[in-house]
Amino acid sequence: MARIVELRSDTFTQPTESMRKAMAVAEVGDDVWDEDPTIHRLQERAAQMVGMEASLFVPSGTMGNLCALLSHAQPGDEVIVEVDSHIFQNEVAGASAVGGLQLRPLNSENGRLQPEQISRVIRQPDIHEPRSALLCFENTHNRKGGTCLSPGQTEALCDVAHQAGLKVHLDGARVFNAAVAQQVDVRELTGPVDSVMFCLSKGLSAPVGSMLAGTAAFTERARRMRKMLGGGMRQAGVLAAAGLCALDEMVDRLADDHVNARRLAEGLQGLSEFDVDLATVETNMVFGQCRPPLTARQFIERCRTVGVLLDQASPDRWRMVTHRGVSADDVDYAIEAVRRLFLEPATTPLRATG
Repeated sequence: MARIVELRSDTFTQPTESMRKAMAVAEVGDDVWDEDPTIHRLQERAAQMVGMEASLFVPSGTMGNLCALLSHAQPGDEVIVEVDSHIFQNEVAGASAVGGLQLRPLNSENGRLQPEQISRVIRQPDIHEPRSALLCFENTHNRKGGTCLSPGQTEALCDVAHQAGLKVHLDGARVFNAAVAQQVDVRELTGPVDSVMFCLSKGLSAPVGSMLAGTAAFTERARRMRKMLGGGMRQAGVLAAAGLCALDEMVDRLADDHVNARRLAEGLQGLSEFDVDLATVETNMVFGQCRPPLTARQFIERCRTVGVLLDQASPDRWRMVTHRGVSADDVDYAIEAVRRLFLEPATTPLRATG
């Protein structure tokens, strides 16, 4: 195999040298006792960045989302979500299994729920029905292509929910990608919501962790939920030190990943075996739709033979994700390697090493 281009996910990012150094000298304490000074600094910094009163360091985005749902809603309540959202599709039914919550999935075009959709499904008081308690949406939206909600779209969704007495939680695992792509302050995307989770361990390159932010009261309840779920950590300042580096050093460079994703998508255009929808390439993700008889699994296995690693999204759909570990040169290699697999002429020879 000539080389490896890791496009399965931005979770494969490695910590930077500055992160490793910061982790080695981090000042620590017991975070379950709320005595880790580096955790305190990270939580204060994260809350400030997204315009919230307080935040909580959690081991994963999945746990952060579940802590939010458990903090906003009660067993028997209903939570409105997008049908392809991470909360509905990829979090092992935690909201139902742990929280006793009913999820109400709504379909959307490119992951963008519409205010009128929300209005139609908010339940009126009725002892036979669950109470509509919470609206959740995702920005960027993973399974719909890494697409973004704008500040205006975010505010419109929140207005409808708040007018009906619902809380709003933003699964902002990649919300900094959305902010960078739209050239807005991230607080324009988080300001209208009641809580937001964002990941440090994806494009921001920290090795572990996510942040959950909201009011001080919400965050204190979420701390209890984190403990219940087994997410209370001890000298976690070692991890928080890397998170601080991520927030201080890694946000602006996400634009490079977006440029590389566009370059990758455009380079894979025109092959007869699959289609790439350029309209959804807004951030760091590229999705392809295989044409029968080719399946996504077959496509992935063929790409693996030339060192191009990618992920399966459905039986006939695949995903590539750019990140700090994928250079423009890697993207060019991946384009040419895939095109050669499908007997398309390459413009330059494949690079043998790298």
